[in-house]
Amino acid sequence: MGSRRIFLLGATGTIGRATAAALSARGHEVVALVRPSTARTGAADVVAHLRALPGLTVREGNPLSAVSLRQAGLRGERFDTWVSCLASRTGAPADAWAVDHAAHLEALQACREGGVQHVVALSALCVQKPQLGFQQAKLAFEAALVASGLSYSIVRPTAFFKSLSGQLDRLRRGRPFLLFGDGALTACKPIADEDLGDYLALCVEEPSLQGRILPIGGPGPALTPRQQGLLLFEALQREPHFKRVPLVFMDAIIGTLRVAGIASSWAAGKAELARIGRYYATESMLVWDPGRQRYSAEDTPEFGQRTLAQHYQALVRGECADQRGDHAVF
Repeated sequence: MGSRRIFLLGATGTIGRATAAALSARGHEVVALVRPSTARTGAADVVAHLRALPGLTVREGNPLSAVSLRQAGLRGERFDTWVSCLASRTGAPADAWAVDHAAHLEALQACREGGVQHVVALSALCVQKPQLGFQQAKLAFEAALVASGLSYSIVRPTAFFKSLSGQLDRLRRGRPFLLFGDGALTACKPIADEDLGDYLALCVEEPSLQGRILPIGGPGPALTPRQQGLLLFEALQREPHFKRVPLVFMDAIIGTLRVAGIASSWAAGKAELARIGRYYATESMLVWDPGRQRYSAEDTPEFGQRTLAQHYQALVRGECADQRGDHAVF
């Protein structure tokens, strides 16, 4: 299949950058709409990296604005494919409905006007058991995309490496690895940014990946939080030291914040973030088998070569850095 002309949103995020690099390496012509480089700390270096990719053009504008999408982004030009790695930064309901739903609906309409025939949309595996606002927002856009009549590839990845690396600094300070419950309640097949970027680029080209909702994980086996902790201790060459945190503690915090949230928007926002944290502490990032009412590691597809153990070792050696930002709670 020949080169495609691709409109890319979310290119400055870690997944977006990996996707931009993968699309560039495959010879596609990519136009990435990003917020002005002065809008976020450190964005200038990211934008400079994107500009250096062969075949990639950076245009600055606001992806949440219908006018900016058309005037600064698409500019009345024709595109074959729209790839979206855009996502809300916090997962809070208002942010999620504004970004994961409303902005995506506007972009869908604008891209259709620009001749787009295929959409590759980055979603999340957790939407298969929705309990949170951002999950509902993502599902609502997924439904709109499926009903749009355009070809689509809806990609639902499992956990990201950066989401599972937040306790490294604790361990370096000699503190224990925190486990919710017994540390074996959940499991996931985490996927590297680069591997997910490659998979999203493959969805642009491969007809068998189109017209489908695609759960995807990294190379197995599925890992529990306790196993993740053991991998971190091994990378640090330290004896394992765990501390269990009963789930009832999280429930108490959530309850307190909910009550406080009646009078305080700040507390209400923190309560939602705590609910997100509890969700990920109690639900596996694997394909859900509704017939057997359980998560299934064997039914969770695998892609890529990079493992979480390799990532932890590279982190410890200082060869890479996790940029979790607002998504640290994930």
